[in-house]
Amino acid sequence: MNDPFDSLCVRKLDLPDHNPAQQLPLFLSSSFSFDTIEQGIDIFTGQQDGFVYSRYGNPTIEAVTRRLEALEGFGLDTDIRGYMTSSGMSAIHLILVSLLQQGDKVVTQANLYGGTTELLTKVMQGMGIEAVFTDLTDLERLESLIRSDKSIRAIYLETPTNPTLACLDLQVLGDLAYRNGVKTIVDNTFSTPYLQRPFGLGIDFVIHSTTKYMNGHGTGIAGLVLGRDVSFMKDRFWSVLKLTGATCNPFDAWLVANGLRTLPLRMERHCENALALAKALSDHEGVNLVNYPGLESHASHALASRQMSGYGGMLSFEVKGGQEKALRVMNGLKLASLAPTLGDVDTLVLHPATSSHLKIPAVIREAQGITNGLIRVSVGLEGVSDLFDDFTSALDSSD
Repeated sequence: MNDPFDSLCVRKLDLPDHNPAQQLPLFLSSSFSFDTIEQGIDIFTGQQDGFVYSRYGNPTIEAVTRRLEALEGFGLDTDIRGYMTSSGMSAIHLILVSLLQQGDKVVTQANLYGGTTELLTKVMQGMGIEAVFTDLTDLERLESLIRSDKSIRAIYLETPTNPTLACLDLQVLGDLAYRNGVKTIVDNTFSTPYLQRPFGLGIDFVIHSTTKYMNGHGTGIAGLVLGRDVSFMKDRFWSVLKLTGATCNPFDAWLVANGLRTLPLRMERHCENALALAKALSDHEGVNLVNYPGLESHASHALASRQMSGYGGMLSFEVKGGQEKALRVMNGLKLASLAPTLGDVDTLVLHPATSSHLKIPAVIREAQGITNGLIRVSVGLEGVSDLFDDFTSALDSSD
């Protein structure tokens, strides 16, 4: 008796056919229907554009991805292809397994984010892909290493690095890699394309944790991989992405879209506040050193000034008194939050030795300047005088 009523409840809703929404619609659909089975066949075989299943592609995710491609490729006369992933770590993993195979090697630096180092040594190594750690500023040694070992197929790097903010010369490394037939992969999370665009400096692939500055509000987890080799990205990378299922979800992509609309404004304020706080910390008697490329005293200042349009919102500083003092300073902060992330609108602090770099042997950490007294700061958008007061008070009261 209720069959027509039941069918009416279940039947797919028809969207009103009128002028479009001002904001990006959120398509929370796992699959997409076809007008005819012939249309479905054409979409599955690539003869017609369309969506099939959100693991393969989704209108919300694709709209955001196209914008991210445009931002990283801004001002360049070259095509960029990108795909959003489930996290920054999945982005790193996916580009490595897409590009490399058993027996291959990737050259990288010792002062990486701790999670990346663990991925290389605990996961990739188990797959027969070896990470070779070396000083990427020693170009003569690096080129000799690559030329003597044909199994080296890629260079992976961060610049600025996490958490010491050391910078690497992208143009020089890109040229060196091209001469020797290896690919370059750069984590551009700290800088965002607003401050640094590696593709314009000869880099092959760029990855992001869009969880950080691209989102900017700490509301989601997502990643991004972009490449200049469009065929490779569409064929090899997309195949690995869809079959491993490490795709972004529509809601997290939508959150990134919201963040992107204020990216320039936020990055300008992050840079302004970080430079001011770095200068203030440098003058404090309880601080041994401050790592911020905007300071003339920083070893990477000249390089950062050349390849970046701003110095970013990240800094780290080493307090006198080691870990015990560092933890007291962090517990004394009232405005800044203790949180294991970065790039949010509010200031966040982290102790690398006991968190992000906990699993890295102390001898390796300390050789890279990641000491027990080092505190990493993601400088937020608060009033700069409030930031001064918070850090100064925490340092002064920690004795």
